[in-house]
Amino acid sequence: MMEWHHTTVVAVRRDGTVAIGSDGQVTLGTTVLKHGAAKVRPLAGGKVLAGFAGSVADALALFTRFEAKLEAYGHNLERAAVELARDWRTDRALRHLEAMLVTADRSTTLLVSGTGEVLSPDDDVVAVGSGGPCALAAARALLKHTPLGAAEIVREALAAAAAIDIYTNDHITVEELGP
Repeated sequence: MMEWHHTTVVAVRRDGTVAIGSDGQVTLGTTVLKHGAAKVRPLAGGKVLAGFAGSVADALALFTRFEAKLEAYGHNLERAAVELARDWRTDRALRHLEAMLVTADRSTTLLVSGTGEVLSPDDDVVAVGSGGPCALAAARALLKHTPLGAAEIVREALAAAAAIDIYTNDHITVEELGP
């Protein structure tokens, strides 16, 4: 069976602005199927950003469910994320979805996984996917040692991951929420 390899998603919060970005590569086995997939999108009328790493079909199903949770809970990001994680962990069909979500609104950044984790990063940066560790290290260094804004840090961190991780490319999409 062919193995799906996944992408890189990174979120950075700085000076009242949050940005989430991803690369665009979709890979099946040793073949790149798509270079410019959109893996980050605004939800809840542009009040929430979400990005995914994992199986595309699974992530799209999660986006739909997450957006429904946001609507059901008045665009409360934390509540919607907790409810999605609970459903994801306990629902028989959802339990098999292979993806991770990085979500953010103007005040909160969360990583949501199918094993029930809803985590808020300690240092205003989170990254997932095959190039996640590289992007995380780059973003942390840029936050500490440069005056770059959130979106620029996301772009640079993804570029660093794309230079190292073969499942991450340089077709970068960044969405941003300002103060």
